[in-house]
Formats: sequence, C-alpha cells, structure tokens
Amino acid sequence: MTPETILYEATMTATGGRQGRAEAPDGSLSLALSVPKALGGPGRAGTNPEQLFAAGYAACFLGAVKLVGRQQKIAVPEDAAVTATVGIGAVDPGYALAVELSVHLPGVGPDVARAIVQAAHARCPYSHATRGNVAVTLTVL
Repeated sequence: MTPETILYEATMTATGGRQGRAEAPDGSLSLALSVPKALGGPGRAGTNPEQLFAAGYAACFLGAVKLVGRQQKIAVPEDAAVTATVGIGAVDPGYALAVELSVHLPGVGPDVARAIVQAAHARCPYSHATRGNVAVTLTVL
C-alpha cells in the first residue's frame, strides 16, 4: 500500500552498521548504536534497531488509538500508554521480527478498549507496514 501523497518524510543515515551511529541530516537526532549481548555484541551503551522500531511503533499506535477515540467520541485517558516489545529471531534464511503491543487504557471498559485497539490496528501506518510480514500480537491491559 503506497500513499497517494506523502505528507512528511523523515531521514536518518546509519554508518557502521549495528555498532555505529544513526543521525538525522538536520542534527535533531544522533544515536550511538550497539549490539545487545543477546545477539553476540558487547551490550555497551547505545540503542539498536529493535528499540528504535519499538519506540516508533508504540508512539504511532498510541496516536492511532487517540484518533479512533476522537472519531468514536470515546475519551481516551491522558495516561493511556502503549508498550511495544520487538523480538528478533532466526528464520531460514536470516532473521525476522515479532511484535507485541500492550495497550493500557485506564478507565475504559475491556470491550470498548479491545474495539479501539482493533480499529487503531486497522489505521496505524506501522500496522500497515507489518501486516502479513511481521507477527503482531495485541494485548489490552
């Protein structure tokens, strides 16, 4: 699925692979990258692609939850939260990702919360990007 019109573009440049850096051309973001010990790396200070993907997916999905709430006239609480857990494991050939999105909507009944989460999953661009490619588990807390 490709959008007809691009509304915004973000650019990051990675150098040095998983042991390098990722930087925005405008200097707004510069990150040291490090391979976690679980993947055979030193586990030194720095982030990794899985953490970055988890942060982006969690933030985007919460935005979709809030959008659905507004559209359905359901108050999404200020302390709503999405935790994305991104796992990486071996497949033949290479590696693949799996994602769990845990959604906390305090004060929202479980049936309504599940409906909001399902509707958000239908709208979120990260969900569109992963659909059919990455196993995504949705959990309503």
